Amino acid sequence: MAVKADFAPFAARMRAEKLPEIAIRTFAFYYEQLAAGETGLIPESSLQPIAELPDLEQLPPALAQTGRSALSKTILLKLNGGLGTGMGLARAKSLLAIKDGLTFLDIIARQAQHSGVPLVLMNSFSTRADTLAALAPYPELGKRIPLDFVQHKVPKVRQADLAPADWPQDPDLAWCPPGHGDIYTALVTSGMLETLLAHGYEVAFVANADNLGAALDPTILGYFVANRLSFLMEVADRTGADRKGGHLARSTRDGRLVLRESAQCPAEDEDAFQDIGRHRFFNTNNLWLNLPALKQLLDERNGVLGLPMIRNSKTLDPRDPSAPKVYQLETAMGAAIALFAGAGALRVPRTRFAPVKSCDDLLAVRSDAYVLTDDWQIAPNPARALASLVVRLDARYYHLIDDLEARFPFGPPSLVDCERLTVTGDVRFGRGVTCRGVAEIANHTGRPATIADGEVVAGILNR
Repeated sequence: MAVKADFAPFAARMRAEKLPEIAIRTFAFYYEQLAAGETGLIPESSLQPIAELPDLEQLPPALAQTGRSALSKTILLKLNGGLGTGMGLARAKSLLAIKDGLTFLDIIARQAQHSGVPLVLMNSFSTRADTLAALAPYPELGKRIPLDFVQHKVPKVRQADLAPADWPQDPDLAWCPPGHGDIYTALVTSGMLETLLAHGYEVAFVANADNLGAALDPTILGYFVANRLSFLMEVADRTGADRKGGHLARSTRDGRLVLRESAQCPAEDEDAFQDIGRHRFFNTNNLWLNLPALKQLLDERNGVLGLPMIRNSKTLDPRDPSAPKVYQLETAMGAAIALFAGAGALRVPRTRFAPVKSCDDLLAVRSDAYVLTDDWQIAPNPARALASLVVRLDARYYHLIDDLEARFPFGPPSLVDCERLTVTGDVRFGRGVTCRGVAEIANHTGRPATIADGEVVAGILNR
Protein backbone atom coordinates (compact mmCIF):
# COMPACT_ATOMS: atom_id res chain seq x y z
CA MET A 1 0.00 0.00 0.00
CA ALA A 2 2.82 2.39 0.76
CA VAL A 3 4.19 2.07 -2.73
CA LYS A 4 0.78 2.74 -4.27
CA ALA A 5 0.33 5.80 -2.09
CA ASP A 6 3.77 7.06 -3.06
CA PHE A 7 2.94 6.64 -6.74
CA ALA A 8 -0.24 8.74 -6.55
CA PRO A 9 1.50 12.09 -7.20
CA PHE A 10 3.24 10.60 -10.23
CA ALA A 11 -0.05 9.34 -11.65
CA ALA A 12 -1.69 12.72 -11.05
CA ARG A 13 1.16 14.54 -12.74
CA MET A 14 1.09 12.23 -15.75
CA ARG A 15 -2.69 12.51 -16.11
CA ALA A 16 -2.40 16.30 -15.97
CA GLU A 17 -0.09 16.02 -18.98
CA LYS A 18 -2.72 13.84 -20.71
CA LEU A 19 -0.45 10.82 -20.87
CA PRO A 20 -2.37 7.60 -21.64
CA GLU A 21 -3.23 5.13 -18.91
CA ILE A 22 -1.05 2.38 -20.40
CA ALA A 23 1.95 4.72 -20.17
CA ILE A 24 1.07 5.48 -16.55
CA ARG A 25 0.72 1.78 -15.68
CA THR A 26 4.04 1.08 -17.38
CA PHE A 27 5.81 3.77 -15.36
CA ALA A 28 4.15 2.45 -12.20
CA PHE A 29 5.61 -1.00 -12.99
CA TYR A 30 9.13 0.45 -12.84
CA TYR A 31 8.49 2.84 -9.95
CA GLU A 32 7.29 -0.04 -7.77
CA GLN A 33 10.54 -1.88 -8.52
CA LEU A 34 12.54 1.21 -7.60
CA ALA A 35 10.59 1.71 -4.36
CA ALA A 36 11.18 -1.95 -3.46
CA GLY A 37 14.92 -1.35 -3.67
CA GLU A 38 15.55 -3.04 -7.02
CA THR A 39 18.42 -1.64 -9.06
CA GLY A 40 17.91 -3.23 -12.46
CA LEU A 41 21.44 -4.65 -12.32
CA ILE A 42 22.19 -7.89 -14.16
CA PRO A 43 25.10 -9.74 -12.50
CA GLU A 44 27.65 -11.69 -14.48
CA SER A 45 26.74 -14.85 -12.57
CA SER A 46 23.30 -14.82 -14.21
CA LEU A 47 24.71 -14.79 -17.74
CA GLN A 48 26.36 -17.23 -20.08
CA PRO A 49 28.54 -15.84 -22.92
CA ILE A 50 27.57 -16.59 -26.51
CA ALA A 51 30.28 -18.14 -28.66
CA GLU A 52 28.58 -18.39 -32.06
CA LEU A 53 25.55 -17.01 -33.88
CA PRO A 54 24.05 -17.34 -37.36
CA ASP A 55 26.00 -15.05 -39.69
CA LEU A 56 24.48 -12.81 -42.38
CA GLU A 57 27.55 -13.24 -44.56
CA GLN A 58 27.04 -17.02 -44.62
CA LEU A 59 23.30 -17.10 -45.35
CA PRO A 60 22.14 -18.60 -48.66
CA PRO A 61 21.55 -15.97 -51.38
CA ALA A 62 18.08 -17.39 -52.06
CA LEU A 63 16.85 -15.77 -48.84
CA ALA A 64 17.01 -12.37 -50.56
CA GLN A 65 14.15 -13.39 -52.85
CA THR A 66 12.18 -14.62 -49.84
CA GLY A 67 12.72 -11.19 -48.32
CA ARG A 68 11.70 -9.32 -51.45
CA SER A 69 8.48 -11.35 -51.52
CA ALA A 70 7.75 -10.16 -47.95
CA LEU A 71 8.29 -6.43 -48.63
CA SER A 72 4.57 -5.88 -49.18
CA LYS A 73 4.00 -6.77 -45.50
CA THR A 74 6.99 -4.82 -44.13
CA ILE A 75 7.54 -1.28 -42.84
CA LEU A 76 10.66 0.77 -42.11
CA LEU A 77 10.47 2.24 -38.59
CA LYS A 78 13.08 4.81 -37.55
CA LEU A 79 13.70 6.23 -34.08
CA ASN A 80 13.71 9.98 -34.61
CA GLY A 81 13.22 11.44 -31.15
CA GLY A 82 16.71 12.84 -30.62
CA LEU A 83 17.83 16.43 -30.93
CA GLY A 84 21.41 16.83 -32.06
CA THR A 85 22.28 18.80 -28.93
CA GLY A 86 25.63 17.01 -28.60
CA MET A 87 26.64 18.55 -31.93
CA GLY A 88 25.12 21.96 -31.21
CA LEU A 89 21.78 21.44 -32.96
CA ALA A 90 18.45 22.62 -31.59
CA ARG A 91 16.23 20.46 -33.82
CA ALA A 92 15.96 16.85 -34.95
CA LYS A 93 19.37 15.40 -35.68
CA SER A 94 17.94 13.71 -38.77
CA LEU A 95 17.58 17.14 -40.40
CA LEU A 96 21.34 17.57 -40.58
CA ALA A 97 22.79 17.49 -44.10
CA ILE A 98 25.16 14.56 -44.36
CA LYS A 99 25.80 13.73 -48.02
CA ASP A 100 25.45 15.59 -51.32
CA GLY A 101 23.18 18.15 -49.66
CA LEU A 102 20.77 15.48 -48.44
CA THR A 103 19.81 15.03 -44.78
CA PHE A 104 19.51 11.78 -42.85
CA LEU A 105 15.75 12.11 -43.35
CA ASP A 106 16.03 12.63 -47.11
CA ILE A 107 18.11 9.49 -47.45
CA ILE A 108 15.80 7.45 -45.20
CA ALA A 109 12.76 8.62 -47.19
CA ARG A 110 14.41 7.67 -50.47
CA GLN A 111 15.43 4.28 -49.12
CA ALA A 112 11.80 3.63 -48.19
CA GLN A 113 10.64 4.71 -51.63
CA HIS A 114 13.26 2.53 -53.32
CA SER A 115 12.19 -0.52 -51.27
CA GLY A 116 8.50 0.25 -51.74
CA VAL A 117 7.71 0.11 -48.02
CA PRO A 118 6.00 2.63 -45.73
CA LEU A 119 8.20 4.85 -43.58
CA VAL A 120 7.11 5.34 -39.98
CA LEU A 121 8.97 7.53 -37.49
CA MET A 122 8.87 7.48 -33.71
CA ASN A 123 9.22 11.19 -33.01
CA SER A 124 9.42 13.09 -29.76
CA PHE A 125 7.43 16.23 -29.01
CA SER A 126 10.63 18.15 -29.78
CA THR A 127 11.24 16.65 -33.22
CA ARG A 128 7.77 16.12 -34.65
CA ALA A 129 6.87 19.47 -36.24
CA ASP A 130 10.20 20.07 -38.00
CA THR A 131 10.36 16.46 -39.17
CA LEU A 132 6.89 16.35 -40.71
CA ALA A 133 7.56 19.67 -42.46
CA ALA A 134 10.79 18.26 -43.89
CA LEU A 135 8.91 15.25 -45.27
CA ALA A 136 6.47 17.40 -47.24
CA PRO A 137 8.40 16.74 -50.51
CA TYR A 138 7.59 13.02 -50.09
CA PRO A 139 3.76 13.03 -49.96
CA GLU A 140 3.46 9.46 -51.28
CA LEU A 141 5.08 8.13 -48.08
CA GLY A 142 2.08 8.99 -45.92
CA LYS A 143 -0.72 7.85 -48.21
CA ARG A 144 -1.63 4.56 -46.50
CA ILE A 145 0.02 4.75 -43.09
CA PRO A 146 0.53 7.84 -40.90
CA LEU A 147 4.12 9.04 -41.05
CA ASP A 148 4.75 9.05 -37.34
CA PHE A 149 3.76 8.48 -33.76
CA VAL A 150 5.13 10.21 -30.66
CA GLN A 151 7.02 8.70 -27.75
CA HIS A 152 5.99 9.43 -24.18
CA LYS A 153 7.71 11.29 -21.37
CA VAL A 154 7.95 10.28 -17.71
CA PRO A 155 8.68 12.13 -14.46
CA LYS A 156 12.13 12.17 -12.94
CA VAL A 157 12.27 10.68 -9.43
CA ARG A 158 14.06 12.43 -6.56
CA GLN A 159 16.64 10.10 -5.07
CA ALA A 160 16.23 11.56 -1.58
CA ASP A 161 12.60 10.55 -1.06
CA LEU A 162 11.46 8.89 -4.33
CA ALA A 163 8.98 11.75 -4.90
CA PRO A 164 8.40 13.54 -8.24
CA ALA A 165 11.13 16.01 -9.04
CA ASP A 166 10.38 19.73 -9.43
CA TRP A 167 12.50 22.42 -11.06
CA PRO A 168 10.46 25.66 -11.22
CA GLN A 169 13.12 27.57 -13.16
CA ASP A 170 12.68 25.10 -16.04
CA PRO A 171 9.66 22.80 -15.49
CA ASP A 172 10.51 20.70 -18.55
CA LEU A 173 13.55 19.39 -16.70
CA ALA A 174 11.24 17.52 -14.31
CA TRP A 175 10.52 15.14 -17.20
CA CYS A 176 12.68 12.76 -19.20
CA PRO A 177 12.28 10.32 -22.07
CA PRO A 178 11.73 6.72 -20.93
CA GLY A 179 14.32 5.29 -23.31
CA HIS A 180 13.64 3.74 -26.69
CA GLY A 181 11.98 0.78 -24.97
CA ASP A 182 8.95 3.09 -24.95
CA ILE A 183 8.46 2.20 -28.62
CA TYR A 184 6.25 -0.75 -27.71
CA THR A 185 3.98 1.29 -25.44
CA ALA A 186 3.81 4.19 -27.90
CA LEU A 187 2.93 1.88 -30.80
CA VAL A 188 -0.16 0.86 -28.81
CA THR A 189 -1.24 4.20 -27.33
CA SER A 190 -0.85 6.03 -30.64
CA GLY A 191 -3.00 3.49 -32.47
CA MET A 192 -0.12 2.84 -34.87
CA LEU A 193 0.14 -0.88 -34.11
CA GLU A 194 -3.58 -1.37 -34.72
CA THR A 195 -3.35 0.62 -37.98
CA LEU A 196 -0.40 -1.39 -39.26
CA LEU A 197 -2.08 -4.70 -38.52
CA ALA A 198 -5.34 -3.55 -40.08
CA HIS A 199 -3.45 -2.78 -43.30
CA GLY A 200 -1.82 -6.20 -43.35
CA TYR A 201 1.69 -5.26 -42.22
CA GLU A 202 3.42 -7.99 -40.23
CA VAL A 203 7.11 -7.03 -40.03
CA ALA A 204 8.82 -3.84 -38.84
CA PHE A 205 12.49 -3.16 -39.35
CA VAL A 206 13.45 -0.76 -36.55
CA ALA A 207 16.66 1.28 -36.39
CA ASN A 208 18.07 4.60 -35.20
CA ALA A 209 17.71 7.45 -37.68
CA ASP A 210 21.39 8.36 -37.33
CA ASN A 211 22.65 4.87 -38.23
CA LEU A 212 23.60 5.19 -41.87
CA GLY A 213 24.26 1.45 -42.13
CA ALA A 214 20.71 0.47 -41.18
CA ALA A 215 19.14 -0.03 -44.60
CA LEU A 216 16.38 -2.57 -45.14
CA ASP A 217 18.18 -5.74 -46.21
CA PRO A 218 16.12 -8.35 -48.16
CA THR A 219 18.35 -11.22 -47.04
CA ILE A 220 17.83 -10.45 -43.35
CA LEU A 221 14.11 -10.02 -43.97
CA GLY A 222 14.09 -13.38 -45.75
CA TYR A 223 15.92 -15.02 -42.84
CA PHE A 224 13.45 -13.49 -40.37
CA VAL A 225 10.41 -14.66 -42.33
CA ALA A 226 11.75 -18.10 -43.29
CA ASN A 227 12.58 -18.93 -39.67
CA ARG A 228 9.26 -17.55 -38.40
CA LEU A 229 11.01 -15.44 -35.80
CA SER A 230 9.07 -13.15 -33.49
CA PHE A 231 12.02 -10.85 -32.79
CA LEU A 232 15.50 -10.54 -34.31
CA MET A 233 18.43 -8.46 -33.11
CA GLU A 234 21.32 -7.61 -35.42
CA VAL A 235 24.60 -7.83 -33.53
CA ALA A 236 28.18 -7.13 -34.56
CA ASP A 237 31.58 -8.17 -33.27
CA ARG A 238 32.74 -6.07 -30.33
CA THR A 239 36.03 -4.22 -30.67
CA GLY A 240 37.99 -2.18 -28.17
CA ALA A 241 35.77 0.78 -29.05
CA ASP A 242 32.68 -1.15 -27.93
CA ARG A 243 33.73 -2.18 -24.43
CA LYS A 244 31.15 0.08 -22.79
CA GLY A 245 28.28 -0.72 -25.14
CA GLY A 246 25.46 -3.15 -24.44
CA HIS A 247 26.27 -6.77 -25.16
CA LEU A 248 24.28 -9.91 -25.86
CA ALA A 249 24.38 -12.96 -23.56
CA ARG A 250 22.22 -15.89 -22.56
CA SER A 251 20.38 -16.30 -19.27
CA THR A 252 21.63 -19.13 -17.07
CA ARG A 253 18.10 -19.42 -15.66
CA ASP A 254 16.07 -20.15 -18.78
CA GLY A 255 18.53 -20.01 -21.69
CA ARG A 256 16.88 -16.99 -23.29
CA LEU A 257 18.89 -14.29 -25.00
CA VAL A 258 19.56 -11.24 -22.80
CA LEU A 259 20.74 -7.71 -23.56
CA ARG A 260 22.82 -6.10 -20.80
CA GLU A 261 23.53 -2.37 -21.00
CA SER A 262 26.42 -0.74 -19.14
CA ALA A 263 24.01 0.90 -16.66
CA GLN A 264 22.80 -2.61 -15.74
CA CYS A 265 26.25 -3.98 -14.90
CA PRO A 266 27.27 -4.19 -11.21
CA ALA A 267 30.55 -2.42 -10.48
CA GLU A 268 32.25 -5.68 -9.48
CA ASP A 269 31.45 -7.18 -12.92
CA GLU A 270 32.80 -4.36 -15.09
CA ASP A 271 35.91 -6.30 -16.08
CA ALA A 272 33.78 -9.15 -17.40
CA PHE A 273 31.38 -6.71 -19.08
CA GLN A 274 34.24 -5.07 -20.97
CA ASP A 275 35.94 -8.34 -21.89
CA ILE A 276 35.29 -8.46 -25.64
CA GLY A 277 36.72 -11.98 -25.82
CA ARG A 278 34.13 -13.19 -23.31
CA HIS A 279 31.11 -11.18 -24.53
CA ARG A 280 31.73 -11.06 -28.28
CA PHE A 281 28.61 -9.38 -29.67
CA PHE A 282 27.11 -5.91 -29.22
CA ASN A 283 23.61 -4.73 -30.05
CA THR A 284 23.48 -2.54 -33.18
CA ASN A 285 19.92 -1.47 -32.25
CA ASN A 286 18.76 -2.78 -35.63
CA LEU A 287 15.73 -4.91 -34.75
CA TRP A 288 13.12 -6.89 -36.67
CA LEU A 289 9.68 -7.26 -35.09
CA ASN A 290 6.81 -9.60 -35.91
CA LEU A 291 3.90 -7.23 -35.32
CA PRO A 292 1.19 -9.87 -34.64
CA ALA A 293 3.53 -11.50 -32.08
CA LEU A 294 4.10 -8.10 -30.45
CA LYS A 295 0.35 -7.49 -30.18
CA GLN A 296 -0.20 -10.93 -28.67
CA LEU A 297 2.52 -10.36 -26.07
CA LEU A 298 1.17 -6.93 -25.16
CA ASP A 299 -2.37 -8.29 -24.86
CA GLU A 300 -1.15 -11.07 -22.58
CA ARG A 301 0.54 -8.51 -20.36
CA ASN A 302 -2.30 -5.97 -20.28
CA GLY A 303 -0.29 -3.48 -22.32
CA VAL A 304 2.73 -3.46 -19.99
CA LEU A 305 5.52 -5.35 -21.72
CA GLY A 306 7.73 -5.42 -18.61
CA LEU A 307 11.17 -4.76 -20.08
CA PRO A 308 14.10 -4.85 -17.63
CA MET A 309 14.49 -1.56 -15.78
CA ILE A 310 17.48 0.72 -16.31
CA ARG A 311 18.01 3.02 -13.31
CA ASN A 312 20.07 6.00 -14.41
CA SER A 313 21.40 8.34 -11.73
CA LYS A 314 21.50 11.98 -12.87
CA THR A 315 21.26 15.54 -11.59
CA LEU A 316 17.89 17.18 -12.09
CA ASP A 317 19.48 19.88 -14.24
CA PRO A 318 22.16 18.08 -16.27
CA ARG A 319 24.10 21.35 -16.61
CA ASP A 320 24.12 21.99 -12.85
CA PRO A 321 26.09 19.46 -10.79
CA SER A 322 24.68 20.99 -7.59
CA ALA A 323 21.07 20.25 -8.60
CA PRO A 324 19.22 17.52 -6.67
CA LYS A 325 20.02 13.96 -7.66
CA VAL A 326 17.31 12.08 -9.51
CA TYR A 327 16.64 8.69 -11.02
CA GLN A 328 15.59 8.44 -14.64
CA LEU A 329 13.78 5.15 -15.19
CA GLU A 330 14.42 3.92 -18.71
CA THR A 331 14.24 0.80 -20.83
CA ALA A 332 16.03 -0.41 -23.97
CA MET A 333 13.97 -1.71 -26.86
CA GLY A 334 16.51 -4.46 -27.56
CA ALA A 335 15.86 -5.91 -24.11
CA ALA A 336 12.60 -7.30 -25.48
CA ILE A 337 14.68 -10.14 -26.91
CA ALA A 338 14.32 -11.85 -23.50
CA LEU A 339 10.52 -11.63 -23.59
CA PHE A 340 9.63 -13.02 -27.00
CA ALA A 341 9.38 -16.78 -27.46
CA GLY A 342 11.12 -17.52 -30.73
CA ALA A 343 13.52 -14.56 -30.60
CA GLY A 344 16.89 -14.73 -32.32
CA ALA A 345 20.06 -12.83 -33.05
CA LEU A 346 22.06 -12.52 -36.27
CA ARG A 347 25.70 -11.51 -36.64
CA VAL A 348 26.03 -8.76 -39.25
CA PRO A 349 29.09 -6.95 -40.63
CA ARG A 350 30.19 -3.71 -39.04
CA THR A 351 28.94 -1.80 -42.10
CA ARG A 352 25.39 -2.15 -40.75
CA PHE A 353 26.39 -0.12 -37.71
CA ALA A 354 27.54 3.29 -38.92
CA PRO A 355 26.07 5.91 -36.57
CA VAL A 356 26.99 9.57 -36.89
CA LYS A 357 27.50 10.59 -33.27
CA SER A 358 30.05 13.38 -33.62
CA CYS A 359 31.51 15.93 -35.99
CA ASP A 360 34.39 13.48 -36.54
CA ASP A 361 31.91 10.95 -37.96
CA LEU A 362 30.15 13.64 -39.98
CA LEU A 363 33.30 14.90 -41.68
CA ALA A 364 34.24 11.38 -42.71
CA VAL A 365 30.81 10.63 -44.19
CA ARG A 366 30.63 13.94 -46.02
CA SER A 367 34.01 13.30 -47.63
CA ASP A 368 34.80 11.40 -50.83
CA ALA A 369 35.73 8.35 -48.72
CA TYR A 370 32.00 7.52 -48.93
CA VAL A 371 29.54 7.60 -51.80
CA LEU A 372 25.76 7.62 -52.14
CA THR A 373 24.69 4.57 -54.12
CA ASP A 374 21.84 4.23 -56.61
CA ASP A 375 19.71 2.55 -53.95
CA TRP A 376 20.30 5.47 -51.55
CA GLN A 377 22.78 3.82 -49.25
CA ILE A 378 25.98 5.42 -48.03
CA ALA A 379 28.87 3.08 -48.70
CA PRO A 380 32.69 3.19 -48.76
CA ASN A 381 34.00 4.64 -52.02
CA PRO A 382 34.95 1.70 -54.28
CA ALA A 383 38.08 3.67 -55.20
CA ARG A 384 39.39 3.28 -51.64
CA ALA A 385 42.17 0.75 -51.20
CA LEU A 386 42.17 1.19 -47.41
CA ALA A 387 39.97 -0.85 -45.10
CA SER A 388 39.00 1.90 -42.67
CA LEU A 389 39.06 5.61 -42.00
CA VAL A 390 39.49 7.23 -38.59
CA VAL A 391 38.95 10.97 -38.09
CA ARG A 392 39.95 12.65 -34.83
CA LEU A 393 39.30 16.39 -34.59
CA ASP A 394 40.25 18.59 -31.63
CA ALA A 395 37.05 18.84 -29.58
CA ARG A 396 37.96 22.36 -28.48
CA TYR A 397 37.44 23.64 -32.02
CA TYR A 398 35.34 21.06 -33.89
CA HIS A 399 32.86 19.74 -31.33
CA LEU A 400 29.85 21.73 -32.61
CA ILE A 401 28.49 21.70 -36.14
CA ASP A 402 28.86 25.48 -36.60
CA ASP A 403 32.52 25.26 -35.55
CA LEU A 404 33.11 22.38 -37.96
CA GLU A 405 31.58 24.15 -40.91
CA ALA A 406 33.42 27.40 -40.13
CA ARG A 407 36.74 25.54 -40.35
CA PHE A 408 35.77 23.55 -43.46
CA PRO A 409 34.02 26.31 -45.43
CA PHE A 410 34.58 24.52 -48.76
CA GLY A 411 33.61 21.10 -47.48
CA PRO A 412 35.78 18.19 -46.32
CA PRO A 413 39.23 17.52 -47.71
CA SER A 414 39.65 14.54 -50.00
CA LEU A 415 39.96 11.48 -47.74
CA VAL A 416 39.61 8.72 -50.32
CA ASP A 417 43.28 7.78 -49.83
CA CYS A 418 43.41 8.61 -46.12
CA GLU A 419 43.62 6.03 -43.34
CA ARG A 420 43.65 8.44 -40.40
CA LEU A 421 43.19 12.20 -40.09
CA THR A 422 44.09 13.84 -36.78
CA VAL A 423 43.74 17.60 -36.26
CA THR A 424 45.05 19.27 -33.10
CA GLY A 425 44.48 22.96 -32.53
CA ASP A 426 42.53 25.58 -34.51
CA VAL A 427 43.00 24.84 -38.22
CA ARG A 428 41.00 26.18 -41.18
CA PHE A 429 40.97 24.13 -44.39
CA GLY A 430 41.09 25.74 -47.81
CA ARG A 431 39.50 24.55 -51.03
CA GLY A 432 40.57 21.26 -52.62
CA VAL A 433 42.78 20.00 -49.75
CA THR A 434 43.87 16.35 -49.97
CA CYS A 435 44.84 14.12 -47.03
CA ARG A 436 46.64 10.84 -47.65
CA GLY A 437 47.76 7.92 -45.53
CA VAL A 438 48.16 8.90 -41.88
CA ALA A 439 47.74 12.68 -41.85
CA GLU A 440 48.44 14.54 -38.61
CA ILE A 441 47.98 18.29 -38.50
CA ALA A 442 48.97 20.22 -35.38
CA ASN A 443 48.72 23.91 -34.54
CA HIS A 444 50.13 24.81 -31.13
CA THR A 445 50.56 28.55 -31.77
CA GLY A 446 47.38 29.61 -30.02
CA ARG A 447 46.32 31.40 -33.21
CA PRO A 448 44.19 30.09 -36.10
CA ALA A 449 46.19 28.36 -38.84
CA THR A 450 45.25 27.62 -42.45
CA ILE A 451 45.77 24.73 -44.85
CA ALA A 452 46.13 26.38 -48.24
CA ASP A 453 43.94 25.70 -51.27
CA GLY A 454 45.06 22.56 -53.06
CA GLU A 455 47.56 21.53 -50.37
CA VAL A 456 48.35 17.82 -49.95
CA VAL A 457 48.87 16.56 -46.39
CA ALA A 458 50.62 13.24 -45.88
CA GLY A 459 52.37 12.48 -42.62
CA ILE A 460 52.95 15.06 -39.88
CA LEU A 461 52.29 18.73 -40.58
CA ASN A 462 52.96 21.42 -37.97
CA ARG A 463 51.57 24.91 -38.39
